[in-house]
Amino acid sequence: MSDKENYDPYESLHKFSLLWEKQINDFIFLLTNNKDYVKASHKGTDLHARFLETFKKNHEALAGALNFPTKNDVTNVANLTLQAEEKMEALEEQIWDLQDSVKSQNKEIESVVEVSKEIIKLTKQLKNELVKTKKELSDTKSLHAELQELKFELLKLNNFKQEFETIKDLIKEEKSAEPVLTGTASGN
Repeated sequence: MSDKENYDPYESLHKFSLLWEKQINDFIFLLTNNKDYVKASHKGTDLHARFLETFKKNHEALAGALNFPTKNDVTNVANLTLQAEEKMEALEEQIWDLQDSVKSQNKEIESVVEVSKEIIKLTKQLKNELVKTKKELSDTKSLHAELQELKFELLKLNNFKQEFETIKDLIKEEKSAEPVLTGTASGN
């Protein structure tokens, strides 16, 4: 018994299935290799196609009369739903873009408002300084006029001083000339 191999049922089944497959393939090849069979199958498929077309038309007519949706109706609705979803997504993206743009515009407007406030503040300061400057300019003009008067008075005093000096020099000359005259008059 040890010389005999063990019986394997799967091996036997495998050999049997290969043999059966070969016989069926040969039978199908012989059956389909016939022109009459090809013609008959062609006519059969044409008849089947016409039957399916008629069935489809009758089915659609009946579904339309009973107000039932057909496969085409369901397909169209599904396509329309997909298109609507795509359009809604596109609109959502546009809305997000618009929101982002509005936010950036708001930020720009806020910065412009801040700059405008600063400009207004600087303008008020400049106006105040201009008023002060005008007042100081009028004060300066009056001081200038007073200085001109003082300058004129100083010039007069200077002239007066020079005349006084001239008179003083003349008086000194006369005093110094008098003793010489008196001395010469007494020696004579």
